[in-house]
Amino acid sequence: MKKLGFLLVLFLGLGLLLAACGGEEKETDKGNNDKGDKASSEESSDFSVGMVTDIGGVDDKSFNQSAWEGIKAFGEQNGMTQGNGFDYAQSNDKADYVPNLTRLVRDEYDLIFGIGFELKEDLQAIAEQYSDTNFALVDDIVEAPNAVSITFKEHQGSFLVGVAAALKTETNKLGFVGGIDSPLINKFEAGFIAGAKSVNPDIEVEVQYAESFGDPAKGKTIAASMYDSGIDVIYHASGGTGNGVFNQAKDIKQNDPDRQIWVIGVDRDQHDEGQIGDHNVTLTSMIKRVDVAVEEVSTMALNGEFPGGEKLEFGIEEDGIGFATTNEEAMTEEIVGTVNEYLDKILNGEVEVPQTREELETFLGSL
Repeated sequence: MKKLGFLLVLFLGLGLLLAACGGEEKETDKGNNDKGDKASSEESSDFSVGMVTDIGGVDDKSFNQSAWEGIKAFGEQNGMTQGNGFDYAQSNDKADYVPNLTRLVRDEYDLIFGIGFELKEDLQAIAEQYSDTNFALVDDIVEAPNAVSITFKEHQGSFLVGVAAALKTETNKLGFVGGIDSPLINKFEAGFIAGAKSVNPDIEVEVQYAESFGDPAKGKTIAASMYDSGIDVIYHASGGTGNGVFNQAKDIKQNDPDRQIWVIGVDRDQHDEGQIGDHNVTLTSMIKRVDVAVEEVSTMALNGEFPGGEKLEFGIEEDGIGFATTNEEAMTEEIVGTVNEYLDKILNGEVEVPQTREELETFLGSL
C-alpha cells in the first residue's frame, strides 16, 4: 500500500510539473506574439494626424475633400482608423479655426494640417504657442520651425485647362468663377486666361468672384448669368461654391440636352459632379494633388523626417498638377494632344505661365 501510495504521489507530481511547464510555455509564446505585434505597429500607433477644414467642409467635392482623401490613404496604409490615428475638425465659420486647431493640439495629434490660406493667421499663432506639435499649412506660407508650408503651381494647371476650354468653345466666350478674390485664386484666373488666349487671343473671358468658398447658391446665380450671356465653358476655382456652377449647368443640360455647355472642375477630378443622365457637363478638371502632398508630408513626419520650416511647392514637374481626361467624348484626342504640347512647353521653359494679373498683362502683350 505504501508503494502504491508513493506511485500515486509521484504521478500526481509529474502531472502538476508538466501542466506548469505547458502553461509557462503558452504564456511565453503569448508574450512573444504581443511583442511582435507591438513592434510592427508601435510606430504608427504612437503617431496621429489631423486636419482642420476651411468653411468649404470635408465633402466640398474639391479642395478639402482631396486633402481628407490623402489623410485617409495615409491612415489606411499604416493600420489606422478614423478617430484612432487620424481625424478632421469641420469648420463652418472662420471663428471655428482657432478652437478646432486647439482641440486637435489638446487631443495630442502629432501633425495638424490647416487646409486653405484662410487659416494662415490662426495656424501661425497656434504653431508659435504649441512648439512641440507639428503643423502644415496648405496653400500659403507659415513661418515657424515646427510648421511646413505646402503650395502648388495652380497657374500651370489652369493654363492647361484654359487651352482645353479655348479648343472646345463654340461661342468664343468663357467664364471664370473664383471663390475669394485673393493672390491664390488670382493664380487660377491668370493661368486660365493665359492658356485660353494662347490658343485664340480674341476669346473673351468673363471673371466673377463669389467671395466665398462655401456658397453654392451664389455659384449657381453667377453661372446662370454667364450661361445666359452666351458663355459655354466655365472654369471654377471656388471650392464648395462651385457645386452651384455644376448644378446650373446640369439644369440647363436637362432642359436642353443638345446644348453644348461645360464646366471645368478644380483640385480633383470632378467628372462625377457633372453627370446628368446620359450626359456629363464636366469637360475636364484642373487636378491639384492636395491628397498626394498631404500623404507625403504625413509619411515624412511618421518617419521622423518632418520638414519643419520648409516651403514645399508642387507643380507639373513634381506630379502635383495636371488635368483630367476622364470625359473621353468631350476631351478628344486632338484636344488632349494639343494640351500636352503646351504642357511640354511649360516643362521646357518655352512658356512661362503668369501668376498675377500684372504678369498676365505682360504675357498677353507678347502674344
